[in-house]
Amino acid sequence: MSIEVGSKLQGKVTGITNFGAFVELGGGTTGLVHISEVADNYVKDINEHLSVGDQVEVKVINVEKDGKIGLSIKKAKEKPVRQNPRERTETFEAKMNRFLKDSEDRLSSLKKHTESKRGGRGARRG
Repeated sequence: MSIEVGSKLQGKVTGITNFGAFVELGGGTTGLVHISEVADNYVKDINEHLSVGDQVEVKVINVEKDGKIGLSIKKAKEKPVRQNPRERTETFEAKMNRFLKDSEDRLSSLKKHTESKRGGRGARRG
């Protein structure tokens, strides 16, 4: 079984340390899931997320020349790709018109704001 960067595999947690978990990938091959690659949020205690014997899906994130395999559980989870509805249908001209309108609105708002500040405390000099 060849282990390639980017591939997703099923494995079994065989050991847990304070810095990560060892996962057997089959064929006697073992990789390490660093504690920072266990979950999307901060993991203080890895034992709250994993136990020896757990079946996990991992993604291979690196393979060292000495044979060490770096794995990630959080990168193995599929994240839905969000698409902005504007990007799919809006033409360049429509984007430019929207930009100009927003720019004019901001400029007029800024002018109103600066005009209302004139004549404040420092205006009576002279």
